[in-house]
Amino acid sequence: MTVQQQFSTVRTEICGHSIQELATKFGTPTYVYDAQIIRDRIEQLRQFDVIRFAQKANSNIAILDLMRKNGVLVDAVSAGEVFRAKTAGYEYNGQPDPIVYTADIFDREALELVVDKNLHVNCGSPDMIEQLGQKAPGRSITLRINPGFGHGHSAKTNTGGESSKHGIWHEQLENCVELAAKHELSVTGLHMHIGSGTDFEHLSQVCESMKETARRVGSSITTISAGGGLPTPYRDTDTGLDVDRYYQLWDKTRKELEAEFGHSISLEIEPGRFLVAECGFLITEIRAIKSMGANQFYLVDAGFNNLARPILYGAYHPMSVAFAGDASSETQSVIVGGPLCESGDIFTQEEGGFVCSRELPGAAVGDHLIIECAGAYGYVMSSNYNSKPFAAEVLVDGSQLHLIRRRQSPSDLIAGESIPG
Repeated sequence: MTVQQQFSTVRTEICGHSIQELATKFGTPTYVYDAQIIRDRIEQLRQFDVIRFAQKANSNIAILDLMRKNGVLVDAVSAGEVFRAKTAGYEYNGQPDPIVYTADIFDREALELVVDKNLHVNCGSPDMIEQLGQKAPGRSITLRINPGFGHGHSAKTNTGGESSKHGIWHEQLENCVELAAKHELSVTGLHMHIGSGTDFEHLSQVCESMKETARRVGSSITTISAGGGLPTPYRDTDTGLDVDRYYQLWDKTRKELEAEFGHSISLEIEPGRFLVAECGFLITEIRAIKSMGANQFYLVDAGFNNLARPILYGAYHPMSVAFAGDASSETQSVIVGGPLCESGDIFTQEEGGFVCSRELPGAAVGDHLIIECAGAYGYVMSSNYNSKPFAAEVLVDGSQLHLIRRRQSPSDLIAGESIPG
């Protein structure tokens, strides 16, 4: 079962709601999320025993609540994400664990929280094992293993190999098992995530590495996690994920280990971007159109303070125009940029900061430009650079519009600041 998306450069509505009406009601820039797309992506992964959302992709508590109501558990990478999950209705403990804390370090707040609430931990470093073992001996843990290779659409999204900070280096596995035993910590789970956009060649390598790693740990293993990184189509030419084939590879791995260990093993998957990327639309208004030599610019009221993926990774996002007045049938090659006092504030760029153009309809000031597939790593990476307020967030569920985060006010910008004396 694959996902294939078709993108258009002209759009009038989102989920049946007029873009002009959305912009009038909520202002711009505003993130709009389609709840049904999230449900559809969850259903694609139902074959797995546990779907665990990597909430770092989109951690609004309304999104987490939607996940919970659809049977999805969560991964948390900070004490703040644990707090968000609890606020959204997740319990600290259960079977399987509703919240798993996954990181490469414990900051002091996170360690105290994990110990106090008896949260299951996915350890990404030997020091985490030591620190948890000193404070909470006798618990069970998962080990996140770096198998020595990785994959990603950008070097910054590759989470495996010796240049990555993530996980326990595969050659240190035995030492970490001994360290766990020293503190009477039982290694019951293994997690292996090598990066984003995993293809089946790399996936086969991960499955083989998982089997080898599990055998080295032994029959205490009761859970294996396929990690995340499932590809998302951002272009018409992108091929979506064959979910059935993906599951079959991991299920075969799980069954081989079950036969060797003589007990059942739970198969988890940890999607982030896959569940939320396609649900998100960033509505912006075109505020200026400029010619700079041979280049034509559309300048919009959203910047990399709202969506950082293009400046961070050279990430491509489909774009469309919603006309406020008469529609144009003509297209032109344009560069799309934001309002920030920063030359890198360009949405049409490639990795390395190379500015490129996009073929878009001929627009006018006052028309709206929609940056699509923006539901993952969008709002969560926002900043107040240039003292710009955070955007509003809206969840669309059929005919219902829910403002799930109001736009920041000027007073919000300086909340917590003070002048001495």
